[in-house]
Amino acid sequence: MEALSSSGSVISLDRAVEGLVGGTDLSGRVVVTFDDGTADFVELAAPILERHSVPATLFVATKFIDEGIEFPDHGRPATWPGLADAMSSGLVTIGSHTHSHALLDRLPPDRIADELDRSVGLIGQHLNAEARHFAYPKALVPSRAAEAQVRSRFSSASLAGTRANPVGTNVFRLRRSPIQVLDGERWFTRKLNGGMGLEDDLRALVNRRRYREAVA
Repeated sequence: MEALSSSGSVISLDRAVEGLVGGTDLSGRVVVTFDDGTADFVELAAPILERHSVPATLFVATKFIDEGIEFPDHGRPATWPGLADAMSSGLVTIGSHTHSHALLDRLPPDRIADELDRSVGLIGQHLNAEARHFAYPKALVPSRAAEAQVRSRFSSASLAGTRANPVGTNVFRLRRSPIQVLDGERWFTRKLNGGMGLEDDLRALVNRRRYREAVA
């Protein structure tokens, strides 16, 4: 975050989507995002974002927060007051990651609507915030029915891709570059510059097979 702050390249997701829709060239610009809504975002990430004045969007799976249940792999959920506190800096935007982290490419339309509407409703109720942006769980490409429902509710949607989003990008299929613990400065820099796409193509193939029978 210190490196990103020093570069002056970070913009909010709202600004990025507005620019892409308006045909603005955002070359060299970076948007910071997080997924799920685990407690370590509030306790560790948010103070670092504030220290370096870096805006970010957190896509939350609301069921875990609302019911206080652990995420897979023992991820402790954040709380609504904790998320509200993180938002008070003016740097954190909350988006939707469905309600139960459901994989929308395999749900019937009525289940899709419920996943999206419950998520949006809880974010509005507890954080007095509009969930304007969406990220697909596991970054899996949606079904046609799911994409239509996402488009009707949000201003953007994110998948995987590990590539840049040039002028003309479909804002409902934004690409993101996952930063791994072992990336180091070299791979981190390459991802910031829109590289490492092949790595993500392989990850997407593995995930498609790995989550073939999963629903969340």
